[in-house]
Amino acid sequence: MSDTEALGRPRAVSSQGFVVRREQRADAADARLRELLEGADAPPGLALVAVGGYGRRELSPYSDLDVVLLHADGVDPAQVAEQVWYPLWDDGIDLDHAVRTLDQMRDAAAADLRTALGLLDARHVAGDPSITLQARSLLLADWRASARERLPELARQGAERAERSGDLAHAAVPHLKESRGGLRDAVVLRGLVATWLVDVPHAEVERCRTELLAVRDALHTAAGRGGDRLLPELTADVGALLAVDDVDRHVRSLGRRIAYLSQLTWRRVDHVRVRPSTRRRTPDLRPLTDGVAVSGGKIVLDRRARPERDPLLLLRAAVAAAETDRPLAPASAVRLARTSAPLRMPWPAEARRLLVRLLGAGPGLVGAWDALEQSGAVDLLLPEWEGVTLLRSTSAVHRFTVDRHLVETCVEASRLLHRVRRPDLLLVAALLHDIGKGRAGDHCAVGATMALGIARRWGYDEADATLVARVVREHLLLPETATRRDLQDPATGRLVADEAGDTETLELLAALTEADARATGPAAWTSWRARLVSQLLSVARATLTTGDAGLAARRHADDVWPMPPGDGSVVVQAERHLDGTVVQVGAPDRLGLLSDVSAALALAGLEILSARAATVDGAAWSRWLVAAEDVDVRRVRQLLLAIFDGGLEVRARLVPPAGSRPTVTVEHHASESATVVEVRDRDWRGLVSAVCAALVATGVDVRSAHVETLGPQAVDVFYVCDEDGRPLTADRAAAVADLVRAALVPPRR
Repeated sequence: MSDTEALGRPRAVSSQGFVVRREQRADAADARLRELLEGADAPPGLALVAVGGYGRRELSPYSDLDVVLLHADGVDPAQVAEQVWYPLWDDGIDLDHAVRTLDQMRDAAAADLRTALGLLDARHVAGDPSITLQARSLLLADWRASARERLPELARQGAERAERSGDLAHAAVPHLKESRGGLRDAVVLRGLVATWLVDVPHAEVERCRTELLAVRDALHTAAGRGGDRLLPELTADVGALLAVDDVDRHVRSLGRRIAYLSQLTWRRVDHVRVRPSTRRRTPDLRPLTDGVAVSGGKIVLDRRARPERDPLLLLRAAVAAAETDRPLAPASAVRLARTSAPLRMPWPAEARRLLVRLLGAGPGLVGAWDALEQSGAVDLLLPEWEGVTLLRSTSAVHRFTVDRHLVETCVEASRLLHRVRRPDLLLVAALLHDIGKGRAGDHCAVGATMALGIARRWGYDEADATLVARVVREHLLLPETATRRDLQDPATGRLVADEAGDTETLELLAALTEADARATGPAAWTSWRARLVSQLLSVARATLTTGDAGLAARRHADDVWPMPPGDGSVVVQAERHLDGTVVQVGAPDRLGLLSDVSAALALAGLEILSARAATVDGAAWSRWLVAAEDVDVRRVRQLLLAIFDGGLEVRARLVPPAGSRPTVTVEHHASESATVVEVRDRDWRGLVSAVCAALVATGVDVRSAHVETLGPQAVDVFYVCDEDGRPLTADRAAAVADLVRAALVPPRR
């Protein structure tokens, strides 16, 4: 079975209408260029040549027109160029043009790989066809002659492009052209075909590329402008134009296929370049394990392999691919998916051991799991996976789709196995922690139920299966509590201790929290958040071991806050932090202090990422993590004193933006000594100050504040008390929530 035959296909969507319209645009451009060149009375030895997408007759609604005016030595092109370019500009056409001799064109291709790839698609439009034909022949010959030396640089550029733009299959907002698996990669594969060094499943690549071009055409039409980012707000319109129900998954499936074909092709390129003289007509098989071997840099099934009799062979082959970071050959993967004998239910111990080895293999898991997905073999191991395949995350801080995030969480968890007593359960929980997404209901609760059944099916005993389900259900407990609750409140320690139940569960949750956050993106696991989680873990462990939540919280408080200033002065300090700068402010406690401090920071132009506040012996201390490398503490202090003196009006300067949709909720049982008010809104300068001012206006006392910003979303939590220092009644809390909500709605104009 060939690699092309082995690959399953994403659902086909007819794109012939878009193909016809692209070609019609190209034909119209051709006709206009011929008209202009004829009007310019061009001499022999001069031609207009279409290159790049225009050379391929692939003009999307807002594509540039890439044209070269090619001329022979001794032919002056200046007058002709003016008579061609200026009318096109007058027509409002976006023109990417050049005037070159044949030698200059070859030099440009030799100097720049992107130019070289674009010139491979050179097509004669008008003028002297002999010079175009000569150029095409020489450019192709140059490309083939220099391919071995130039391909490593082409691979490096592709890796850098993917690092910038992410994967088309998994990026939060995919870029149809620049993302890994996008149109640029498909064009590179065309260039690799032209080298004659490697075989590429050309028909499959072209099918996927054609459908991606149709998506781009629909995107241009829906947006009314050029661009290649498939923004969430445009997907419905794009889907309607394509007659595709779920255009997001359609695009991601195309990108995943192109990326997979690209990976296989580049592996072949490496094999050819490293061992050009050792290729053999017969397969070069090097055995790895029973039924599994390496051939041509890929993991394959050997001649003795009998997957229909060996249900563990699928896992052994996947483990070999992941642990050696080699691709699982498509033909072998499909054979395993189609013919593997079913595993006994529940799984035998050896199957569980192999699964854990696969999940703990590190970065090689990504490619191995993708091969299992591409072939359909994942369905044999985890049929529930289909529900999260290529599912877009609803959170703006997520770098990946849900399926890729789960795999990346396993990769991150593999680095933390030394921290837990049951590394196997950590890896299983990492793979399953978001398995409930995409289904109705809370994904943590839904996922816990699913994880319980999956763990039982995989052969874990009831105690272990229940522990996996508990970790899945509570996998957000630590990050949400650490960032939204007062760590000095004994109720916080009791909450985490009660939910975790024991130290073994707590350590699994701690490791999964870090792995999950690191796999999410940089904004989800900063050193600031890591410190908060670490402090919460200390309180929770102490609560579990001593049973005294109050003692644990007091010990934590002694470590966190400094002694108050003795003279009643205002103290502003700044210290460089890994995630920005920590600004620490101390002042005599008074009503509205937090609102004033946050206003001063906002007026100083500082973006607040996180904050913590507490009162120590009559002095109010607050720590603010801001997104700046340098902070002028003198200016912050001057602004703060001006606000204290009433000489600086801040409310008119900090107005909620249009489109603000705040959510304000109240929790009465999160603390025994205060009422917790949680505010969610899109992040905007002055949000914290506005909330604090609104709270002060209601007459309540803000005991502590816990501010967290993740991407565009702000989650701010305030512990408030009444005038007597007691939690609010239900009626007053509801009234406070209404007033805060009203304060965050932008005024009507």
